[in-house]
Amino acid sequence: MRSHRVVVLALDGVYPFELGIPSRVFGAAHGRYEVLTCTVDGRPVRSNADFSVAVDNGPQVLSTADTVVIPPVDPSLITKELPEAVSAALACVRPGARIVSICTGAFVLAAAGLLGGRPATTHWRLAAVFREWFPDVALDPDVLYVDDGDILTSAGAASGVDVCLHLVRKDHGSKVANEVARLCVVPPWRDGGQAQYIDHPVPEASANGTSATRQWSLEHLREPLTVAELAAHAGMSERTFARRFHDEVGMSPGRWLIQQRVDRARHLLESSDLSVDEIAGQAGFGTATSLRQHLHASVGVAPLVYRRTFQGSR
Repeated sequence: MRSHRVVVLALDGVYPFELGIPSRVFGAAHGRYEVLTCTVDGRPVRSNADFSVAVDNGPQVLSTADTVVIPPVDPSLITKELPEAVSAALACVRPGARIVSICTGAFVLAAAGLLGGRPATTHWRLAAVFREWFPDVALDPDVLYVDDGDILTSAGAASGVDVCLHLVRKDHGSKVANEVARLCVVPPWRDGGQAQYIDHPVPEASANGTSATRQWSLEHLREPLTVAELAAHAGMSERTFARRFHDEVGMSPGRWLIQQRVDRARHLLESSDLSVDEIAGQAGFGTATSLRQHLHASVGVAPLVYRRTFQGSR
């Protein structure tokens, strides 16, 4: 069986950093993916930096892709209508292929008519233009990425790493995704619903931050932690702790704790033979019923179904 083929379409004015994300992330998954890069005509394209990008493939490889990634282009080059060459290239994508955009790549998908009536995101600074041009798209500019099944859209720059890691996790489980993240030296998982940006300046790392308390809570995740206990550990009032926590993480302490517990439970379901009750205890949910409720809210399936999906694939 051949590896999952990812084809990256480099357009004129492409951002070099985001162009390299799919190759870096999927390429670190130990042969599970093959990453190819193409242009609309097989010829080099200029980047938004001071160099051009030469590729080995033309648009015909898009017809062989399991996943297609559209990296962003310079905002000055985005258009409401697709250039004819870009439309022709996208027409090569086979039905059923998964399509992913990074940042302004969402403009390409919307202009191609692929996002009508669907949820999506793009860089928050371009949200007003996007809404004006494509009012039929359910745009959410306040998240890192949106997974709508066969089409995924992500915000700017590093959120491209997040959505690619999300796909590795979705395809092969948290163990593989965590290994890829370690090789790339990036956080293994940021929830797609996490805010793109924070309205207030992020506090400087100091003894007054919440980082040490977050690390401590991960070491005590199986215990019935409360926000009051976290605040006490940080030496703050609950109100101050909650405010600083949100400033640093982009979500409330309670939501973050649930996210970490679900993440721990998913890892144990994928990598161990512990019972659902034992996993519920180790993840801090207390009961199997609570674990089932939170896992279903997060990924839409029951624990045993989730386990069969990932352990069966191994």
